[in-house]
Amino acid sequence: MEAIKGIGAGPGIAIGKAMLLGESQERVAFRTIDASQVDAEIARVDSALDASRADVRRLRTRMASRAGEDAAKIFDFHLSLLNDRGLTKPIHEDICRERVVAEYAVAESFRKFADMLRAQQADAIAEKASDVVDLQRRVLGHLGEHVSTRITNMRGPVVVIAHQLTPSQAAELHRAQIGGFATDAGGLTGHTSILARALGIPAVVGCGRATADIEDGDTVILDGDGGVVIVRPDDGLLERYQFLARESETRARALRETAREDSITSDGMAIQLLGNIEFPDEIPSVLSNGGVGIGLYRTEFLYLTSEVPPTEEDQLESYKRAIELCAGRPLTIRTLDLGADKYTQEHLDEAETNPFLGLRSIRFCLANPDIFRTQLRALLRASAHGPIKVMLPLVSHVMEIRETRMIMNDLAEELDEQGIPFDRNIALGIMVETPAAALMARVFANEARFFSIGTNDLIQYTLAVDRGNERVANLYNAANPAVLTLIKSVIRTARHVGIESSICGEIAGQPLYTPLLIGMGVRTLSMSPGQIPAVKRVIRGLDIEHCESLARRVGSFDSDRQVLSCLRDELRRIDPEALARSEGG
Repeated sequence: MEAIKGIGAGPGIAIGKAMLLGESQERVAFRTIDASQVDAEIARVDSALDASRADVRRLRTRMASRAGEDAAKIFDFHLSLLNDRGLTKPIHEDICRERVVAEYAVAESFRKFADMLRAQQADAIAEKASDVVDLQRRVLGHLGEHVSTRITNMRGPVVVIAHQLTPSQAAELHRAQIGGFATDAGGLTGHTSILARALGIPAVVGCGRATADIEDGDTVILDGDGGVVIVRPDDGLLERYQFLARESETRARALRETAREDSITSDGMAIQLLGNIEFPDEIPSVLSNGGVGIGLYRTEFLYLTSEVPPTEEDQLESYKRAIELCAGRPLTIRTLDLGADKYTQEHLDEAETNPFLGLRSIRFCLANPDIFRTQLRALLRASAHGPIKVMLPLVSHVMEIRETRMIMNDLAEELDEQGIPFDRNIALGIMVETPAAALMARVFANEARFFSIGTNDLIQYTLAVDRGNERVANLYNAANPAVLTLIKSVIRTARHVGIESSICGEIAGQPLYTPLLIGMGVRTLSMSPGQIPAVKRVIRGLDIEHCESLARRVGSFDSDRQVLSCLRDELRRIDPEALARSEGG
């Protein structure tokens, strides 16, 4: 028996057989298959090679249009490698003879080919080894995408183990109804973790060596609340977790009863609870969990779960669907927040060395006006069908919102000329996710109709911590006094200027922070649908005066340990069960 500690990213407990997925990394674990699976593994390899060839052809076309035929010729070499029988034939032979998984056969063949090139005397040939490594990662990536056949071949509940998963893979796993997943890499606020919570998939990320220590078919317990994966548990522990899983479902049912009650403090202050969603079809879940609308519709998942970029009509239909399901309730739609995720970096001609500080979010949109105009036009057209707000991510300079408004004004003129209706008073707001935006909140308040504080990125940029890097995960802390000072300042500024403000980052859905945020003046919180009942239950046990006193007390602390200790004491007083859940107990 072995316990692997990670970060709880999706709620709940999953118990089942482990299924290891191929990962795009240089070392791939040696795993064998049954004779009956050989044909399926060969088919997976052929499919991955075909998809990789299609990728390279698209890259070649793009490079030729941007830099000419000479620059594009490098991809001819890539295509020739993918068609080279000396590279691809050994893959089939290893699967047939050694009965190894497709990922291992691919990794070994590409590794041997790269080593052979490195051994050449001519530097020009040796340097081609890097091209082979690049293609290896591409093919392994496609092997990781096509998991349906492996899932359907598994008997009983399945827990997926992978080095890393893309959002599209997570969505595919959800459609396949797997029990849960664990990954070596990843952090609490990555796109895949966000999607796991939204879809209700138990998940543990940042496990480090899960793919090395777990074998196909191992019985595993995945505790998404406690952030632990237990491998090959004994009968006693298995029985205990089966009991805990039943208890967890009982608590969830009790919380769903709370969802029907008003979100109001004991002294009569209404707190608006909204939902964060990736897909319009999640809106009924928000409402059934007690939310009164949508505070954050993440539109990048229209891109991340499809190989083909959505058209204006695709986006319009999605936005109209969300408006229809909201039926007049609040609906805030965020423009594309692409750029720092694995999916986007893999589709660049040259990946950025530091994508979180690179061309992402509003910067990516303004640098790709065709993509941005398509989305803004779809949003404007959708506004004719019901009330929506438009929100810009990661704004750090006032010109970003001004340029966006200029584009929207141009599009509005186009729609007028074409006789297409739209809301002429559509609200344009920003996410406050950078220290720059927080410190200049008063200036931004003259340009934006509302603020939504995105604490995930605000913590990352304030503390200079990569939120997806498990090595520094302990430094990523919302309780840091610097972060809390910025949040409080933004809320005060919004109130003074007279515009709406809300919190839509992860801490909005954590009961531990609810009394503090309300004491700071927050009156709107937006979170994953499943988090709403627990936050509502805490709210109903609060009074504003006590929360304000708590906020003043916390404001005098100089360390996150003091803050967390104080918040835990407060939550223990209000709702001991919520504290136990937040700590995985």
